[in-house]
Amino acid sequence: MAAPGGNRRPDAERSGAVDALTSDEIGAELGRRATLVQFSSAFCQPCRATRRVLDDVVAMVDGVGHVEIDAESRLDLVRRLDVVRTPTVLVLDAGGRIVRRASGQPRKADVIAALGEAVR
Repeated sequence: MAAPGGNRRPDAERSGAVDALTSDEIGAELGRRATLVQFSSAFCQPCRATRRVLDDVVAMVDGVGHVEIDAESRLDLVRRLDVVRTPTVLVLDAGGRIVRRASGQPRKADVIAALGEAVR
């Protein structure tokens, strides 16, 4: 996924030390085909806009789930995944493998394109 304005963020391709996540780790069931995991913080305006974008995509694409995680309450996961800003979005395939990662507010088209990798 690209950052706002279409410029690729340096961490957009970085996968961190963790290759996959389970439903127990994210606190929700994985989507049948893919899952969008969003790390947010309470006063983050781009996080609210990102939530709307991801909810729109989930409504359009069958079998995709969206899980929003409060970064401040899940510092263990934030550290493991090397989340350094909010919003950060991880795209997981059906098995929970992290296939894409981006920080900043994504564009809907970029999220849909990233899902293409997850649902192959």
